[in-house]
Amino acid sequence: MVVGSGSAAYNAADWLYTLGQHDIQIVTEGQKMGTSRNTGSDKQTYYKLSLADDEPDSVYAMAKTLFSGGSVDGDTALVEAANSIKSFMKLVNLGVPFPKDQYGQYVGYRTDHDETQRATSCGPLTSKLMTEKLESSVFGRKNIKFMDHVRIVKILVDEEINSIFGAIGIKQVENVVTWVQFNCTNIIYATGGPSGLYRRSVYPVTQTGAHGPAFLAGVHGKNLTEWQYGIASTEFRWNLSGSYQQVIPKYYSVDKDGNDKREFLMDYFSTGKDMLNAIFLKGYQWPFDPRKIDTNGSSIIDIAIYVEEILKKRKVFIDYRENSRYAIKDNSFQFTFLNNTAFEYLENSNALQDTPIERLKSMNYPAYELYASHGIDLEKMPLNISICAQHNNGGLEANNWWESNIKHFFPVGEVCGNFGVYRPGGSALNANQVGSLRAAEYINSHYCVAPILKENFLFKIKSDMDELENFCDEILKSEGSMNVKRYRENFQKRFDECGAYIRDIRSMKKTYLRIENDIKKFTHENRIDKFTDLKQAFISFDLLISELVYLKAFIDYAEDGGKSRGSYLIKEEQMNFDQVKRYGIKAKLDNGKRDNLIQITSFKDGKVYSDFRERHTLPHTKSWFEEIYNNYRNGSSH
Repeated sequence: MVVGSGSAAYNAADWLYTLGQHDIQIVTEGQKMGTSRNTGSDKQTYYKLSLADDEPDSVYAMAKTLFSGGSVDGDTALVEAANSIKSFMKLVNLGVPFPKDQYGQYVGYRTDHDETQRATSCGPLTSKLMTEKLESSVFGRKNIKFMDHVRIVKILVDEEINSIFGAIGIKQVENVVTWVQFNCTNIIYATGGPSGLYRRSVYPVTQTGAHGPAFLAGVHGKNLTEWQYGIASTEFRWNLSGSYQQVIPKYYSVDKDGNDKREFLMDYFSTGKDMLNAIFLKGYQWPFDPRKIDTNGSSIIDIAIYVEEILKKRKVFIDYRENSRYAIKDNSFQFTFLNNTAFEYLENSNALQDTPIERLKSMNYPAYELYASHGIDLEKMPLNISICAQHNNGGLEANNWWESNIKHFFPVGEVCGNFGVYRPGGSALNANQVGSLRAAEYINSHYCVAPILKENFLFKIKSDMDELENFCDEILKSEGSMNVKRYRENFQKRFDECGAYIRDIRSMKKTYLRIENDIKKFTHENRIDKFTDLKQAFISFDLLISELVYLKAFIDYAEDGGKSRGSYLIKEEQMNFDQVKRYGIKAKLDNGKRDNLIQITSFKDGKVYSDFRERHTLPHTKSWFEEIYNNYRNGSSH
């Protein structure tokens, strides 16, 4: 069974079929709902080995870059590098329109956390195009079985042999709600990130994640602390990275009534020139990074937004119609205020027009067009923005074949926690293609056995079905004061306040105790107003379990001596963000001290436990052809 309908899920099913395994069932909560199909940026990046020009590159060099991001297992880094071209060229052959020059070179550019030109893009909707082409292959050419409108609520585990043997889902089509039971040998779990944990989120509203059933089944978490947070528009959820910053728009805030409009960023920078160059750098350095919050660092912008929005309760906007008044002299934009890097980039991109919107349309017209296609004309209106959760670099634990600590269970895509701390931009798309390929290869080579007999299956799941039906009975009879969907909004806001890019240990501990209590009383203090809200009850409970596990991982990391890193700042007692002004913030940074450690988090009997292990080293392989050839022939390498 493949759970999900994004690019990782479809790629897994497609490879399984190609490799000869045709007994496949794709199951999804909503075919059009996932992140792959509904998210992107100015030019959404796909990261792969270099395939153009004379820049030297190698599989090992790419693996070293991935490994250097910190808390990455070396063997998975090497696998992702080694399989990047195979995965990329499959997408090209399926018709994903990655750009090439007149000689057939797939040209690239530099992305964040990387100094090479391995990045490429089809524009703002790269992952959507990938999903659509893979979907066409799965259904148009292979006719793989598909079941829509199913939320997986229980993963079935035979604890004696530490292996899954199926799953249970709840299916809802209009007003009809039914159980669906899946008797299967393997599960490839491609459910995406736990996007429903946060209220300030750039994930599509339709996606919530499905980590809860995996944690309840005993699947371990890996590096759950590691996220990416960045500036995004909120009414239409979209990342405002790359071109959206490099054209240097105006930032301003207003009070809760829409009055007192002011450009607030100058409170935090030494000069107007420093502010303008920091905005430009936000294109490269889009995720919040605590290493860049000292004087004039680009992440001071994120802190400034935090002060305006969270502490001062003001609304923050980006405006492409006008330049910042600190960029104007003699009634025009002063390109002389920019440093050489910023000016040369704009000049080479033919973006030396007078206003941000003119520069955006010239540099990257599809980035402008994207908003227009959603009824937002950047020539006529500003964008309400926030610092939003964008990607979970951590997730469920998996080895270098993407199998979890529970046998026959394979988390692929963003649900898998193999990304580390500082991943190069776009490496997530490569990882989701490589991980789903590896899972399919391993299943085809090792796990092609039939599921257990139907009679045995139904007998084994009796207690699981009783447990699920008791949950339904209790929530249906509950006279709790709060509807499950409104309750979800409350705990999302709670998670924002203590566990997003600014993390307060004392607040996290208090919240953790509240979550423990909320879980115990869930079916008594919450209610559903109609029978068809049963699925919403399962979603909220799933997210509550996930919130508990994630928050405990955050706490355990800090209490084990972990400091600010990646895309989050652990708040120290003396920090007063409202008095930052022009002097930056002095945070206690990890500075790579824990790069060799990987945090493993488990959930058992209602309690969360964390452990830290050494990461796997980067393998130094012996590439002697005859030996590899013979190993491949006898099956020992796959």
